[in-house]
Formats: sequence, C-alpha cells, structure tokens
Amino acid sequence: MAQETQNHTLTVSGWAAHDSSGEIKPYTFKRRENGVNDVTIKVLYCGICHTDLHHAKNDWGITMYPVVPGHEITGVVIKAGCNAGKFKIGDRVGVGCLAASCLECEFCTNSQENYCDQIQFTYNGIFWDGSITYGGYSNMIVADYRYVVRIPENLPMDSVAPLLCAGITVFSPLKDSGMLGSPGKKMKKMGVVGLGGLGHVAVKFGKAFGHHVTVISTSPSKETEAKGRLGADDFIVSTNSQQMQAGKRSLDFILDTVSAKHSLGPILELLKVNGTLVTVGAPDQPLELPSFPLIFGKRSVKGSMTGGIKETQEMMDLCGEHNITCDIEVIMPDAINEAMDRLARNDVRYRFVIDVAGRISNL
Repeated sequence: MAQETQNHTLTVSGWAAHDSSGEIKPYTFKRRENGVNDVTIKVLYCGICHTDLHHAKNDWGITMYPVVPGHEITGVVIKAGCNAGKFKIGDRVGVGCLAASCLECEFCTNSQENYCDQIQFTYNGIFWDGSITYGGYSNMIVADYRYVVRIPENLPMDSVAPLLCAGITVFSPLKDSGMLGSPGKKMKKMGVVGLGGLGHVAVKFGKAFGHHVTVISTSPSKETEAKGRLGADDFIVSTNSQQMQAGKRSLDFILDTVSAKHSLGPILELLKVNGTLVTVGAPDQPLELPSFPLIFGKRSVKGSMTGGIKETQEMMDLCGEHNITCDIEVIMPDAINEAMDRLARNDVRYRFVIDVAGRISNL
C-alpha cells in the first residue's frame, strides 16, 4: 500500500488506479511540503505512456496501489526552495521519469542518473523520505530541482509533454551513437522500426539532424503518414521480402522502437557492415536475436533507457531550436480510461496528453 510521511501535508487532487482492473478514478492524497531543494509545480499537462497502462494493470507485478501514473509532466513553478536557485516562480518546467537517485555513484556524477542502481521513478517509486512517489495525473507535484528541466518558451506545453519520456528515450541513443548532426558532419542513413509514440519522434529528430530516414513497419498504410507528413525519405514494409532484400546493407544505424515480440534478424540485415541497432522498446517476451546477421555483418545490438537530466535538458533545448514537438491528442481527465483502452489497441496518433489544468491554462 502507498504510504505518506509526517511532512506530507499538501492536499492534492489526482487520478489513480486502485487495483489490477486498471480503472483510473479520482483520488485525493497528500504530497510533501516544499523543501529547500524542491520546486512545487502546478501541473498543466501530462502525457499518457504505455508504461502507465502497465502499472495501472500491474502487468509487471510491481505496482504499489493506489498508483497515480504520469511521467510526462509539464507545468509552472508555484514555489521554489532556497537551494533550488536556478528555478523561480512562474518558470515553465517539465518532470520526466526520474524522481531520485543516490547522487554519488559513477553514473550520477557523470549525468547518467537513469542508470543509477538506486534510481527511483516519478511514480511507483520510493522517495528519499520513504514515501511512495505519485505521478503527474494530479493537479500539483513537488519535485527535487535536480530532476526538473526548463521548457523552451517557443514550445507549447501540451505537445512538448511526451518528449519527457518518448522524446528522451529516442534522443539518448541517437546522441550516444553520434547521430545528432552538426555542420560539416556527414549525413547518415538511419532506420526507425515502428511508427508510434516513440517512432514518430525519432523520425523528426533524424530529419532535424540532417539524416536520410527510412521507416520500417509492418503496416503498409503508414507509408503516406511517414513520408508525406513526417518527412521520412523511404519506407520499407518489413513483411515484404522483396523490399527487405532491396534494403540489405543500406543503413548505418537503426532505432527499434517496437514493444512487441519480433525477430531482430531480418532487421539487422538492413544494416551496413559495422552498423548498430539500438532497441528501446520493452517487449514482454524475449527478442529473437540470431547470430549469423551479427557475425557476418560485424554488427552491434544495444539497449537504451531514457536519459539523464542534463541530456534531457539538451534535448529540450534542441527541440526548441528545431521546433520539434510530439503529435498528440489532448483529452480531459474524465476521458483517461477511454484513452487507456484506445492506447491498448494502438488507437492513437501518436500520444495522448491529459489537459490537467483545463483549457484556461492557455500555455
């Protein structure tokens, strides 16, 4: 069961799942008082991630009910602690997946907090004071300033919200693989497997960074969307053997965003010799990874998980520079359960965002 500690005196209205039915209901709970390192944020918008659905239904067997989901949070600072000096009242800010870490290990001191083995998440985690963390399906959140980022003034607060999870999840491996692009840097041929919440952002990043982008999908119907609206250069239907054969050894880098079980073998054949495939999806069954495409192509397969706070801020700043946001469908809180049902059927283009504060926010 969720627990609160002595200084949790702020009454907050939110929405929570109380059992494995996953049904989200209004829920009133307590948050901690703003500490010296904290900022209190009025939540304006919160994206709905597939992880929220898994936690609501306890698909992974780790949910601590009641669970208040949400780790794609945008809002405005309404209180700032005396040691949270870089933030002030009125600042436009975002909170992503991370709530706390040890601050001392090699990863925390190297701006890779997301790989700290004591990492605690924005919801369904255990904060430093021993309390259960509650997420952004709520009208207010208190966050340690070290896990908060600024939102560029030119970006709308609703469509920027999913960048705090989906965006950084695809940005981090692009940066790690030298794919950010810079003047004079050679264009690379990049593949994106899956055109969903993660994939559509990856296409936008790839084009913004000057690369030739190929979308690889099982759905032929997505070609018009990929090329016509998102700007992809090529499209390969992964179930079409002729198209897959024609694409062999054509790509330098592939980002696999698919969260369903699938074989990496045919996809690896699309990589050039020495090419790299990074998987960021989280299938509930093991991926198929045959050895021959690796051995005969000297190819590498890596995984990647979100990003650190410094990297998230870098991504946000680049999104402001290139005017990159997510394609979203905004809903009101009373439609969360319907949105969850549609998300389970992949019936969204491409991300649901909850208008927590109501449309009067105008931000």
